[in-house]
Amino acid sequence: MIVALVYLILSGTYLLVIPGALYFYLKQRWYVASSIERVFMYFLVFFFFPGLLLLSPFLNFRPQRRQEV
Repeated sequence: MIVALVYLILSGTYLLVIPGALYFYLKQRWYVASSIERVFMYFLVFFFFPGLLLLSPFLNFRPQRRQEV
């Protein structure tokens, strides 16, 4: 029973918690990251791809439309 609980916690962390935090990190740092940081971000996207794919229909980080003056 404890083993099943540990698997549930680890899979929830891998598929939901870390990719959610990664989305917000990428949103904040995407346009100002250095080259080394960008390589690290690419690695994280590759490593947590299943969770990012799972969350992608629910998150919308497209740029906002420009206001015309």
